Amino acid sequence: MHDPDDAPDPYVRVRGAREHNLRGVDVDVPRNALAVFTGVSGSGKSSLAFGTVYAEAQRRYFESVAPYARRLIHQVGAPKVGEITGLPPAVSLQQRRTAPTSRSSVGTVTNLSNSLRMLFSRAGAYPPGARRLDSDAFSPNTAAGACPECHGLGRVHRTTEESLVPDPSLSIREGAIAAWPGAWQGKNLRDVLDALGYDVDRPWRELPAEQREWILFTDEQPVVTVHPVRDADRIQRPYQGTYTSARRYVMKTFAESKSATLRAKAERFLTSAPCPVCGGSRLRPEALAVTFGGRTIAELAAVPLVELAARLDATSEAARVLTEDLKSRIAPVVELGLGYLSLDRPTPTLSAGELQRLRLATQLRSGLFGVVYVLDEPSAGLHPADTEALVTVLERLKRAGNSVFVVEHHLDVVRGADWLVDVGPGAGEHGGRVLHSGPVAALAGVAESATARYLFDRSPAPAREVRTPTGWLKTGPVTRHNLRGVSAAFPLGVFTAVTGVSGSGKSTLIGEITGETAGVGRLVSVDQKPIGRTPRSNLATYTGLFDVVRKVFAATGPARERGFGAGRFSFNVAGGRCETCQGEGFVSVELLFLPSTYAPCPDCGGARYNAGTLEVTYRGRNIAQVLDLTVESAAEFFADTPAVARSLATLLDVGLGYLRLGQPATELSGGEAQRIKLASELQRGRRGTTLYLLDEPTTGLHPADVDVLMRQLHGLVDAGNTVIVVEHDMSVVAGADWVIDLGPGGGDEGGRIVAEGPPERVARSAESRTAPYLSRTLSGIR
Repeated sequence: MHDPDDAPDPYVRVRGAREHNLRGVDVDVPRNALAVFTGVSGSGKSSLAFGTVYAEAQRRYFESVAPYARRLIHQVGAPKVGEITGLPPAVSLQQRRTAPTSRSSVGTVTNLSNSLRMLFSRAGAYPPGARRLDSDAFSPNTAAGACPECHGLGRVHRTTEESLVPDPSLSIREGAIAAWPGAWQGKNLRDVLDALGYDVDRPWRELPAEQREWILFTDEQPVVTVHPVRDADRIQRPYQGTYTSARRYVMKTFAESKSATLRAKAERFLTSAPCPVCGGSRLRPEALAVTFGGRTIAELAAVPLVELAARLDATSEAARVLTEDLKSRIAPVVELGLGYLSLDRPTPTLSAGELQRLRLATQLRSGLFGVVYVLDEPSAGLHPADTEALVTVLERLKRAGNSVFVVEHHLDVVRGADWLVDVGPGAGEHGGRVLHSGPVAALAGVAESATARYLFDRSPAPAREVRTPTGWLKTGPVTRHNLRGVSAAFPLGVFTAVTGVSGSGKSTLIGEITGETAGVGRLVSVDQKPIGRTPRSNLATYTGLFDVVRKVFAATGPARERGFGAGRFSFNVAGGRCETCQGEGFVSVELLFLPSTYAPCPDCGGARYNAGTLEVTYRGRNIAQVLDLTVESAAEFFADTPAVARSLATLLDVGLGYLRLGQPATELSGGEAQRIKLASELQRGRRGTTLYLLDEPTTGLHPADVDVLMRQLHGLVDAGNTVIVVEHDMSVVAGADWVIDLGPGGGDEGGRIVAEGPPERVARSAESRTAPYLSRTLSGIR
């Protein structure tokens, strides 16, 4: 007979968690529940959910696999925790994006492309006499399906005389061929041309057409003896020089260079156009000859998912099975508010929030049960109308027999939780404690909790005097993506919020504002793109304050005695850095059957520097220890170094005091990256009136941090500048002077302005999807 005492413990029990700023945390979280982890940015909630719970589940999985895999995993290390009991296998859905690739798309991320290819292979209408194709033949990412001209990319890169020689009045010696490299390499190519008999001192436009054609586009690589012009101060001997045409140099650099800077420079001299063979469809003619419902696979991949589902009418029993499967896979994507996306939408154009929700939709179809799903702010970038659907999806994962642990700031998601773990009370060293673990309502009695103050606040939005515009900035008519001839007027000298559901056209509209737009003086556009893609890029290097810190160390007595200059304290050049990890502090661990990950360097332990460099200290700390300081601690440490203090003050002003100076770019959220960029801009000082464009600046921010950021942005407006934000946070929108609401829906159902004016006016709009939520915020109803 089964003994009830043998029933499994219904809780995941964490004891002694010390990851990052956690202070020996003990906490119990129920399984088979929707548990939300809250707290201000940097409080330690992600360290608890991801750095401890998920990391330990991952480690245990690795321990169960082959010995070879276990040996690799030991390099990654285990989380700093006493013990965790009751922990099931875990699935992580984080916001970090992988390196973008033009071949990755919505269809590949969700596996919907596989289903659509199968439909065309098995149930497509083939031309008379055509052989049936395998599903691979409908993929632009396989040799069987890719267009041979563009290799499945859909676009071809070419060079033109106009792109390679922007100023034909210059001679070759004066630099007419702008695409050529600089320094000696460029001089060498000019000398080779001179030796070949070409006139390098004649204006480019006066050279014969056949000479211009050969110089720029030939595939020949003749070798000649070059006799350099002798300088008075040095002897230069003749040498054998090889000629490379401008096109050949640009194409080779773009395709093969490992330097992102060189590739970017080469790309400036290329023109991109749809492939003339496949017309941009990326596929071979044989695949494009097959149709379903009168459409090719490329045409169906280009329509919004909502429309695709509506077009999948089966014509046979075999087709019906495949179309029903495809519709069932599309349904959760649409439910999560992403029905405006098309299968061919490239992954790099998606926000981190969109990517995470696509992965979440895929998990809904996986049929897994008994696992812990750990999600990182799944509401990021979501309009309040779509957040309701998100909560429904999370509930469905739970009802399927799973535990759902969510790190989240959105108060509507928090209210829908079964269990709440609130970490704090502050950020960094001021946080790292569990203030509450229990039902949501019980948090009301926790006086220390910043979350409680916002979760249970029922007061209406504070009344604020609306600013009067100093002028108007007009854009349009804009016809791009889903915008069709849209004209907009943005008030100057005030705070404007651009709102609307995901995919309604907000980012496209503000993207039309450039430095050349009439009425724009100085333009500062701050987006959420990462400040770097490897651990080598960090907060200190991006803001420039590290240059000053290195000079401070180079000026110390021990550094001068040893002949150490500022370069010695850079982890990007040989000399002072640890050569094992090349100054990254991490080594990449290739896991073969899983994505590669980073582990602390076995030689320097993550310090980035060699032993000799670390012997030099400033006020008792070496350079690695200074990089390990939080912005808040560093502000005290460098209080009497003005150039460093100024940078740190602006970072504190935008609520980033909890970040470490050397925190790798790979560990920063999109919202943090955006605020770092904003702080970098603010530290440059005032230079006339400026227009600031920000794309969802509150992403990943706790309501308390939103207040800190808004004080900064409103301060910019009070100083005479203009601020325009794309925003979903209704507390931000309620505090704006002017609101422009797009919609009413996403994709083809959006793309027009449905309401504009002060927040109170937009809140009364009958057509706006934003209006009901804005009205609730203005009146204090939650």
